Amino acid sequence: MKKLLLVCAFVIGVSAVSFAQGGGRMRSPKDQVDRLKTQITGITDDQATKLTAVYTDAGKKRDSLRQAAGDDRQAMMSAYMKMQPAIDTKIKAILTADQAKEYQKMVDARAERMKQMQNGN
Repeated sequence: MKKLLLVCAFVIGVSAVSFAQGGGRMRSPKDQVDRLKTQITGITDDQATKLTAVYTDAGKKRDSLRQAAGDDRQAMMSAYMKMQPAIDTKIKAILTADQAKEYQKMVDARAERMKQMQNGN
């Protein structure tokens, strides 16, 4: 149950950050890759192309989940939570071993921030 709540908080947090920085909309796949490039060193053009495809696919799936859920935000967040680990796995598969470690640190840091937000710290 704790994991479910943690993942839910993570997805909500990612969505909130995306909305806050994107003017009320999700970032484009290109923006997501550009941001990733600032946080992980050495991302090549080939990797960027593949990452853009992952983010584009994820965006399409999120849009369809959002439409299917309608006003049921809990159902939408639950579906997002189930999607995120697969997205992270795809991203790490594109990165080198060192880059994947950097990415995992980012994922862990986000999870910790969400946990702290959930606990009110």
